[in-house]
Amino acid sequence: MLQVAQQSAKEKVDCYFDHLNQKVLTKTDLDGILRQNRSAWEIPRATTTLDFIQSLITDGKIQSEFFDFPTRKFVRYTRDNPSISEVILSLKPGCHFSHHTAMYLHELTNSPPPAIYVNFEQNPKNQPPLTLRQESINVAFGRNPRVTTNIAEYQNQKIYLLNGMHTDNLGVISCQGPADELIRVTCPERTLIDITVRPAYSGGPAEVLNAFRLARGKFSVTKLADMLKTMTHSYPYHQAIGFYLQRTGVYAPAILKPLREFPIKFDFYLTHQIQNPSYDPNWRIYYPAEL
Repeated sequence: MLQVAQQSAKEKVDCYFDHLNQKVLTKTDLDGILRQNRSAWEIPRATTTLDFIQSLITDGKIQSEFFDFPTRKFVRYTRDNPSISEVILSLKPGCHFSHHTAMYLHELTNSPPPAIYVNFEQNPKNQPPLTLRQESINVAFGRNPRVTTNIAEYQNQKIYLLNGMHTDNLGVISCQGPADELIRVTCPERTLIDITVRPAYSGGPAEVLNAFRLARGKFSVTKLADMLKTMTHSYPYHQAIGFYLQRTGVYAPAILKPLREFPIKFDFYLTHQIQNPSYDPNWRIYYPAEL
């Protein structure tokens, strides 16, 4: 239990947390609160941050939430019933919802995703651009796609904590979430790019195709193309995006003009390890025949 000199000290602590706006806290947050208020609350110096946290848990002021990722374990302390979104977005500074989760939030899918995808960006890297050759593309997309194992269970849901390419948070927006909370998520244009690049995190090519169909009227092809240029992917994902847009059958040919301005130099693939693929010569793309 918290060691305090007087009962009034506990009342001050209770009052502070009863009026605290922040719903999700880290150990660092609580350490800072203790250091800033130790004297005013008359808490002995022998009381550690862990003592303080345990006292708050015992008194029902906060609850512990655990995330057991293979690469790192996270503990978050919650109060006042935060939404699952608020808890998950506290895992990494600046992280945001992406892929299948962003599809759901933008109503680009007809069903809730089977997992929650949250992305935090890598630090900038000074790597030379990849020199593309048709043989190297064929080999890369003939292999299994790279899929993260950085997954944890939380409230009976799988949480994928992705470490995406550095883009300086291009296309990441703040908006209201399902519980009217403030969340960070990729905008529709960025979402459509990301799900094209990583269909394994997006329900597969058929689900991605449906997202492009449902996106009609919700995004700008010009904005998407500009964003794609800024992101400088090594592979020609503009061919896959152009194929998806045309394949939906709901977009006028003129809409695709910004994507047709990209060069088409190689045959490309909609996803990895396509069995018995069909080929679209217009976009030079191999795709699953069932599409």
